[in-house]
Amino acid sequence: MPDSLAPTDAAPIHYPLGTQPEPGAAAEVAPGVLWLQQPLPMALNHVNCYALDDGDSWTIIDTGFATSKSKAIWQSALDGPLAGKPVGRVVVTHHHPDHVGLAAWFMVQGATLAMPRTGWLMTRMMTFDEQPVPNAETLQFYRRAGMDPAVLKQRTTERPFNYADIVVPLPLGYTRLIDGGVIRMGGRDWDIRMGHGHAPEHATFWSREDNLVIGGDQLLPKISANLGVYATEPDADPVADWLNACAALAPYAREDQLVLPGHKLPYTGLPRRLSQMASGTQEGLDRLLDSLGTPKRAGDCFDALYQREIMAGEYGLALVEAVGNLNHLHQTGLARRWLGDDGAWWFQAL
Repeated sequence: MPDSLAPTDAAPIHYPLGTQPEPGAAAEVAPGVLWLQQPLPMALNHVNCYALDDGDSWTIIDTGFATSKSKAIWQSALDGPLAGKPVGRVVVTHHHPDHVGLAAWFMVQGATLAMPRTGWLMTRMMTFDEQPVPNAETLQFYRRAGMDPAVLKQRTTERPFNYADIVVPLPLGYTRLIDGGVIRMGGRDWDIRMGHGHAPEHATFWSREDNLVIGGDQLLPKISANLGVYATEPDADPVADWLNACAALAPYAREDQLVLPGHKLPYTGLPRRLSQMASGTQEGLDRLLDSLGTPKRAGDCFDALYQREIMAGEYGLALVEAVGNLNHLHQTGLARRWLGDDGAWWFQAL
């Protein structure tokens, strides 16, 4: 773990706002800053969105999936707590569908878009890549990860998760968010600082006027952001990117900052949370390495990494994160790998 993140006597994490807002409602977290939620059809059953008052319009940060239910909830919010003012701008922290899904829906109604370039390119690319069944590269990636044969057989013939099913395609034209830049929202100037690991070029926003930080999925409380690897970049090392980002953001963290995360409750205690995120990742790597005295594939590593039973709905995310952790051990020289007769990558500690 980086020295700058070593545990200290930092203040504990605290959740000052209590309960989550109901769908279509909004909770004021600071003057001119509203907290809303959109439902998700999965174990993590919501995504946080924020509305910042720009006077005659709103800036919306992150949007939820592109579903009829989400659109109806947004319309209720626009007609109610958002006081009938239009959305003038959508700001997207990163390209994952629960954050960008309805950005284009707002754009059709007149909003502009601001997001990191990598996220914009990924969104544009992935909405054009619809697949009725997994392609050959994806199936090979699953085999090389050691996916359970029964799961692989099922996935071979069923329609996979398609990004295009829940993300409205983005029109041309956006404003690029750049690391080190400044954006004005809700009567405040915000420093833009990019995180990495969970998503490339994940934007976070740090208010210059008060103690607010908009953290997206880079600065979650309690739960860990997924550090997954996919067939598009099978040798990626998101774990290194994540640890480096935790260290890079730590000097800006203060105990009094109210962090507005992409999921769960807003919280204070960011220095401690950054330390927890880095140490938790490192502890998982240490357990995984200890288990690799016996060669393993990614699909064999769940017990060591997660220390709990992985349910069917979590299997895919657990597998791609196991690949990410093994890639890190291999690329940092702590483990070797070879392609086995079964077509899977096997890993063993050195």
